[in-house]
Amino acid sequence: MSSHLVWSIIRNNNAFLFKKRNISKPFSTEPSNLTNLNSYRYNRIIHKKTVDIVDGPDEKGFTVVCQRPRKQNEPKERTIKTTFKSGPKKSLYKLKKLLKSDRYRTDLTKVALRRASAVLRSQKPRREYQPKKVVEE
Repeated sequence: MSSHLVWSIIRNNNAFLFKKRNISKPFSTEPSNLTNLNSYRYNRIIHKKTVDIVDGPDEKGFTVVCQRPRKQNEPKERTIKTTFKSGPKKSLYKLKKLLKSDRYRTDLTKVALRRASAVLRSQKPRREYQPKKVVEE
């Protein structure tokens, strides 16, 4: 079936839909959805090619999970996992190069970079707040 037909069927009711009151656009809890919004562009069920950014092993770097469109019926060989942990600047550059080189969902490049930088930011150790000491004389 075409992806537009599948989207028209599952757009308002699927297992990953997360609706709340007073929110115009519902959220999606599916695994490979980069923005967690229920929209045609980010939906994993519809597209044969998907990109997902997850936390790396031992919370160092991030892992990119892509799907091969030609291995649709072979679940074991369908996903490709690539781990980037060579520092934030170099890793983000390599991710951008990976997504643009094979023209693998170029519409998701900026969103994937944002997601990867958010994962890297979450791994930084937090500085503890120390209030200033007031010296009284």
